Amino acid sequence: MKTRLLLAAAAALALSSGLAHAAPSAAVTAAVADKGRPEADVKRDADRKPAEMLEFAGVKPGDKVADFIPGGGYFTRVFAKAVGPNGKVFAVTNPPAPNATAPAPILAVAADPQYGNITVVSTGIASFQLPEQVDVFWTSQNYHDLYLTRFNLDVPAAVKTIYDSVKPGGVFIVLDHVATPGADVVPTANTLHRIDPAAVRKTVEAAGFKFEGESKVLANPADDHTKGVFDASLRGRTDQFVYKFRKPK
Repeated sequence: MKTRLLLAAAAALALSSGLAHAAPSAAVTAAVADKGRPEADVKRDADRKPAEMLEFAGVKPGDKVADFIPGGGYFTRVFAKAVGPNGKVFAVTNPPAPNATAPAPILAVAADPQYGNITVVSTGIASFQLPEQVDVFWTSQNYHDLYLTRFNLDVPAAVKTIYDSVKPGGVFIVLDHVATPGADVVPTANTLHRIDPAAVRKTVEAAGFKFEGESKVLANPADDHTKGVFDASLRGRTDQFVYKFRKPK
């Protein structure tokens, strides 16, 4: 009895302090080692740890994955290879601005024949509708963008759209730059491009997701949380949280 109680306490402590990472699967390892990835992406792997991130998210062959605000496609490419030909990746982004002088980089990624399972959904980050529900809904370093003044979004409604896009039992992964605890969300997002993890949990759980745990692989307690994430002294090495939420079955 005492042994069972100790094991239960240890399990609870592990969950509160961060979920343990299993060794990356063969599919994830091969996806990260893909020779088609740009050299610039590969050089960022030491900081962004894509193998650990995909394993934490539980991405596997045949999965449907949404990459929310994919930027240049750093994770989108890896997802595409990890889910394989029987899987799908939806890159969710905003439509091009009226004054845009070049197409969004993710369009070129999706047009590359070696990533033929990527579909770009460019109807807006708050009003999108996926062709089908996904196993994993992912956003990295961009959840705080929901609070940017220029987008003028109803954030709870946007998160509810995300909730509706996930299969029952599926997961929502939020990876973002840590702000000082209690920091006002809107000005912090707009000036520092950070967000208080507690604010994320509050909004995401209010939409119906259940918090499952976090990864501390990208944590950096030496980060000065009062600086913007593009500050040359810490760019690429910010303190980042990675939360896993699950949609109840």
